[in-house]
Amino acid sequence: MSELPPHAMLRPRIALPFLLVAFIWGSTWVVIVGQVTDVSPHWSVAFRFALATPAMFALALFMGGGLRMPKRAHRLALAMGLFQFCGNYTFVYLAELHLTSGIVALLIGMMLVPNAILGWLLLKQPITARFVAGSGIALVGIGLLLWNEALEGSAVEHLGGDVVLGTVLALIAMLSASIANVIQAGPAGNGVKLVTLLAWAMLYGTVMDGALAFAISGPPTFPSSASYWLGTVWLALAGSVVTFPIYYGLVRELGAGRAAYNGVLVVVVAMIISTVFEGYIWTAMAAGGAALAMLGLVVALRARQLKEAS
Repeated sequence: MSELPPHAMLRPRIALPFLLVAFIWGSTWVVIVGQVTDVSPHWSVAFRFALATPAMFALALFMGGGLRMPKRAHRLALAMGLFQFCGNYTFVYLAELHLTSGIVALLIGMMLVPNAILGWLLLKQPITARFVAGSGIALVGIGLLLWNEALEGSAVEHLGGDVVLGTVLALIAMLSASIANVIQAGPAGNGVKLVTLLAWAMLYGTVMDGALAFAISGPPTFPSSASYWLGTVWLALAGSVVTFPIYYGLVRELGAGRAAYNGVLVVVVAMIISTVFEGYIWTAMAAGGAALAMLGLVVALRARQLKEAS
């Protein structure tokens, strides 16, 4: 299917789902804060996907995709479970012990850089000079934000204060998610409904999450806080089950280039919510860094769109 013209993004059937996904994913970052302060982050990840997995299987059946997959697709789902639903989310939750949610979202938003590099190495997808320039601008902006975080992060009560460790954890999370994104673009998933593939990947990831949590944190403890479980339900159902099918529907409608602009909106929403609920401090350095990061992301994503349209 050919991409829709640019003005199609203004149509309600495109714009409303686009904004919905950005709002949900943008909101999930600050919700994670309540998942890591008093509970093992590892068990919080396991609880999230233990709730999400049955719902994703139910959605796969509802959408008529069935649950059967060939062995090659199960191997792909196993890898996706490892990198996306175990590795990525585990390191995201750990990173939020040290960085505000908006900064973690911004670091994960730079996933398009390793996506491009891995796509070039594994899938022979070209990298344009404009993409490199945009990525460089964004990295300068992120550097300013992280420096501001090092100076001001101690003002946020829940943070452990180790900005370097938080950055490393977020970058590992980003790389893990990037690997999952690239491998699912390969031939192993051809002919398999996306929702079915996601359901099995979540199941395998949940098993890994539970085993890792038990090995590191011991037997699970179940918080009595209603806010914790409401947050878990939001992350599981809205942040995982609802958004993935909507987002990939947008990819089919708009093409991967323009659909990727959703990532920029997610970061904007996450930074705004972090300001309201976490007391993020907008110094001149932070504002300049955020502006550069957003500009760089738009330039880099625009380069991808132009390449796909050529």
